[in-house]
Amino acid sequence: MTDRAARPATDDDTGAGPHDGHPADADDALARGSSGGRLVLAATPIGNTDDASTRLRTLLAEADVVAAEDTRRLRALAARLGVEVRGRVVSHHEHNEAERSAELLDVVAGGGTVVVVTDAGMPAVSDPGFRVVTAAVAAGVTVTAAPGPSAVLTALALSGLPTDRFCFEGFLPRKPGERARALALLADERRTMVFFEAPHRLDDVLDAMVEAFGADRPAAVCRELTKTYEEVRRGPVADLAAWARDGQVRGEIVVVVGGAGGPAKVSTADLVAEVLSRADAGERLKDVVAEVATAAGMPKRDLYAAALAARTR
Repeated sequence: MTDRAARPATDDDTGAGPHDGHPADADDALARGSSGGRLVLAATPIGNTDDASTRLRTLLAEADVVAAEDTRRLRALAARLGVEVRGRVVSHHEHNEAERSAELLDVVAGGGTVVVVTDAGMPAVSDPGFRVVTAAVAAGVTVTAAPGPSAVLTALALSGLPTDRFCFEGFLPRKPGERARALALLADERRTMVFFEAPHRLDDVLDAMVEAFGADRPAAVCRELTKTYEEVRRGPVADLAAWARDGQVRGEIVVVVGGAGGPAKVSTADLVAEVLSRADAGERLKDVVAEVATAAGMPKRDLYAAALAARTR
């Protein structure tokens, strides 16, 4: 979930070639296609190495190819996990994903296992992975995942904001005008919204959110999730903007913003007036009642009774 534009692309296409004799249990076999090959999206820790799953360790040790967003970071993670990556390690980032996909799918078609990892979290979620998955689906290649840490879900859970319905918006545009337009389109979004942001732009982004959503919109800024200095600041977005301006915020940032409140409640009298006006114009009363009641979130029976009562007055 790091700001990829600030991260240099690296390539370390080294390591031993494909190896044989990979153990595979029943579940593993089910995840493989007719060729025996598979593409696996594997989640990596977002901060705390102890969050790495046993399955991630096994995949890194046994894969024929590990496609990493940053090969140096992958090797550092493997060292911390005590895992020897015996397969070939190749770079797979936003600048070469389109070209690299065909090479990775050739390995899968030949019966090999390709594991795709990013610097942190789940591949394809605001990180490389989408293009190779799309190509794999089009080619009929088996795609599966080794789920794990997610900055999006961790921040959402810790935010204290509604989690039943939410949307992920990734990074907002950097240019102020484009950012303002993007936020304006989200001003009426009812779901909780999750954003990634770079620390040096956080104050500007929160100020823009005040303009778009209002000063009192509830929000949370989640910083350095799962790491030693994890911090979650909750409050009205204007208060969070003032906090960001006053101090130098560092680390990986996730911003969670509450959705817009519901529209102003329309009175029964206004709904009845609309129903009767449309009915007098020739529409069938029951049809109009059904449409208006559904839109207003009112029981159809109640609105129908109110309309009949108003007609007999």
